[in-house]
Amino acid sequence: MRHGEVENPEGILYGRLAGYHLSDLGRRMADRVAEHLEGRDIAHVGASPLERAQETAAPIAKSHGLDVATDERLIEAGNVFQGKTFGVGDGALRRPENWRHLRNPFRPSWGEPYIDQVVRMRGALETAKDAARGHEAVVVSHQLPIWILRSFVERRRLWHDPRRRQCTLASLTSFTFLGDRIVSVGYTEPARDLVPAHLRAGAKRVKGQQGKGFGA
Repeated sequence: MRHGEVENPEGILYGRLAGYHLSDLGRRMADRVAEHLEGRDIAHVGASPLERAQETAAPIAKSHGLDVATDERLIEAGNVFQGKTFGVGDGALRRPENWRHLRNPFRPSWGEPYIDQVVRMRGALETAKDAARGHEAVVVSHQLPIWILRSFVERRRLWHDPRRRQCTLASLTSFTFLGDRIVSVGYTEPARDLVPAHLRAGAKRVKGQQGKGFGA
C-alpha cells in the first residue's frame, strides 16, 4: 500500500525527512483502506519507518489486532533534491547546480539506483510473505519503490516517465504467491474518490499489465 496524503503546504520534496505526517484527508484515506480490508485474512502489517507510512498502517493493524512491524527496507527512495521544491515548471531544470544530478535518468543519477530499490523491496516483500504464510500481509511504503518493484516483477524497464506511475495515494498493489513464486500482480484504489482529481488523472492504466498473471 502507498501511504495517504501528507500535510505539506510548502510543496517540499520531503523524501526521507522526518516530521511529515498524514493530513486530515490522508487519515481518512487510511481509515477507508482499513475498512476495505476489514474482512481479509491479514496476519501481518508492516510499514516504512517514516511517519506517513506508520500512520497509514495503524488503522489496518488495529482492525486486525496486530502491531505494525517496521521494516527499514520499505523506506522512500533516496533523492538528492530532498528538502527542496523540485517539480515540473518550477525552474529546477534550468539551474546549473542541478545539472550534474540529472545526467543519467536510467540509473537515476539524482537518487537511489533503481536496482537497489528492487533488492530491498523484494526482500521486504519476502519477509512479509513468510510472516503471513498461508494468509495475507499488508505493508505500507512509498510510490517510487512500489512502482519500481512492480515494474521489475512485470518485466518492464525500470526507468520511466513519473507521470505514468500507476500508484496513487492509498492504493493497493497486490502480489500473489504460489509457494514462493509470484504468480500475479493486481492494483486497486479503495480510496479513489478521496484522491484529488489532478492526482487521479495522473494515474494512468498500464496497458496489458493490470492483474497480470505469470502462470500457475
